[in-house]
Amino acid sequence: MAAGAALLIAVAGTAGAVALSDRTAIAGQPVAVVEAKAPPSATSTSTTPPASTTTSTASKTTTSSTTSSAVAGASPAGRIEPGVPHAGVATFYDSDGGGACSYDPGPDPLTAAMNSTDFEGSQACGAYVLVQAAGGASLTVRITNLCPAPCRVGQLDLSAAAFARLAPPVEGEIPITWTLVSPALPKNISIRYKTGSTQWWCGIQVIDHRNPVARMEVQVGGQWQPLHRADYNYFLSESGAGCGKPIALTDIYGQRLVVAALPVKPDVLQATNVQFAGH
Repeated sequence: MAAGAALLIAVAGTAGAVALSDRTAIAGQPVAVVEAKAPPSATSTSTTPPASTTTSTASKTTTSSTTSSAVAGASPAGRIEPGVPHAGVATFYDSDGGGACSYDPGPDPLTAAMNSTDFEGSQACGAYVLVQAAGGASLTVRITNLCPAPCRVGQLDLSAAAFARLAPPVEGEIPITWTLVSPALPKNISIRYKTGSTQWWCGIQVIDHRNPVARMEVQVGGQWQPLHRADYNYFLSESGAGCGKPIALTDIYGQRLVVAALPVKPDVLQATNVQFAGH
């Protein structure tokens, strides 16, 4: 048995799941839930992406950015730019929808962990991608987790249910292409303040967004101030500026939505009345 498979079996431990003991093709171990409930002083364990890589199937070169979407000259979309197909392989693991993006486990079986280069520190969190297998089968999955090295550039580690829609699980690994999509959603965006948030320090998370979030700003003294995005998918106001104030969200297409001030209620999902437009 390959070491990677043995690791996955130890982590999953779930009766009735796909028989992982016979699967040797898995290239990486998806990250477990990190930082979702940690205190503000905790540090992230996410893998740092390479400084520069190229997209395998695109006709142009894309450069990895840091976790902050405000870097001068960086594309708001990062590596998962709309309309640019990526080639790679699909593997699978026993996912519950949680992981490095700090989302709660959920009933949606169609999720995936993304390789660290394309994940870009957390920039891909919540993105929807259309995955197409060589045989013609396809489906849309949401990125909820990180699959670190030895996962390769372009690789997606799908939930077991998602992989089974593309190929028999016994195949273990299949060639795929995937592209960013903007599907219709039945709900609006929600906001969550991180555990430990107060008026002096807060982390703010965006949930159920249709398109990847490129930027978050908070209103401070009548001005908009951008926040840094942590590897565990929270935007941080380490000085407390803007905590509990209006929030502005910008997606990778440049659409900017303003959310009215919400109370600082740590670890509580607070619904909004806004959602990004489809593309």
